[in-house]
Amino acid sequence: MRLTTKGRFAVTAMIDLALRQNNGPVTLAAISQRQQISLSYLEQLFGKLRRHELVESTRGPGGGYTLGRKAADITVADIIVSVDEPIDATQCGGKENCMGDGQRCMTHELWAQLNAKMVDFLDSVTLQSLVDQQLAKGVVVENAPLIKRAISSQPVVKPIRVNAPNSVFALGGALSK
Repeated sequence: MRLTTKGRFAVTAMIDLALRQNNGPVTLAAISQRQQISLSYLEQLFGKLRRHELVESTRGPGGGYTLGRKAADITVADIIVSVDEPIDATQCGGKENCMGDGQRCMTHELWAQLNAKMVDFLDSVTLQSLVDQQLAKGVVVENAPLIKRAISSQPVVKPIRVNAPNSVFALGGALSK
């Protein structure tokens, strides 16, 4: 198996999100800046993560992403599979036609067993354990100030300034000038 940047970036971004979600939704722009991952690439990955319900999105000002379920309930295998990253070391992609004519190659079983071990391992590692590792290493999570906006049921009324005469006499005076 060769883990590509798609899987690596998805796991990295999910760790970043899990570390910071207690401060509210996390923007992809912030993850992009901290992790040096292209924003457009993150948008593609998070679209897939959202479809697999690993993350939830909030639109509008103060919006961003939060985890779709507890970090302890998300495994690395969940993340990698959700972004369409194949976990397969066989030459045939698990189709059992390694030789091209419907036959397996001599090492098919070896690679199939390796696949099973990799999936078992990645399924045993939770996002929470990765977050805990980062915190144990001393990663500092900045507390983003929560932006609170006053919401009023009354509209804001601004006085209107008019540069026009306010009486018939003032109008007559303005016209005679």
